[in-house]
Amino acid sequence: MHSDFWKLFNSLWIWSAFVAWMAAGFIKMAIAFRKTRRFNISYLVSTGRMPSAHSALVSALTTSLGMTEGFDSPVFALAICFAAITMFDSAGVRYAASQQARLLNQITEELFSEHTFNVPRLKEFLGHTRKEVLAGMVTGVAVGICMVWLFG
Repeated sequence: MHSDFWKLFNSLWIWSAFVAWMAAGFIKMAIAFRKTRRFNISYLVSTGRMPSAHSALVSALTTSLGMTEGFDSPVFALAICFAAITMFDSAGVRYAASQQARLLNQITEELFSEHTFNVPRLKEFLGHTRKEVLAGMVTGVAVGICMVWLFG
């Protein structure tokens, strides 16, 4: 069993997902740098913004699985359902939570602006727009294809 664990790190599928996640993080960091002229490494692990790292990760995983195991394999079917749920959740539920957090922060600021009531700000960047999810998906598919061509 111990040696099986280390085989995980030789998995083309895991590396495809990881590289896509990192690529999306670096793209987020570059976009933020262009706007602020400051590097912020936290974009590598942050939620929200362009492109969706979660979408990139699941799309790269799904693409590399489909290309190596077959697009008619049960594992590809499982991966594509997992990817669809992840991306739908990101653009739906988590995006709605982001909008609610933004509104609650605004209400709190206006309501307690003259008082010393200490209210922590809610995190506003939780989900993604459909455009951000699509950009993450495209990033992931491209990375998945490149990883299979290079190492598959």
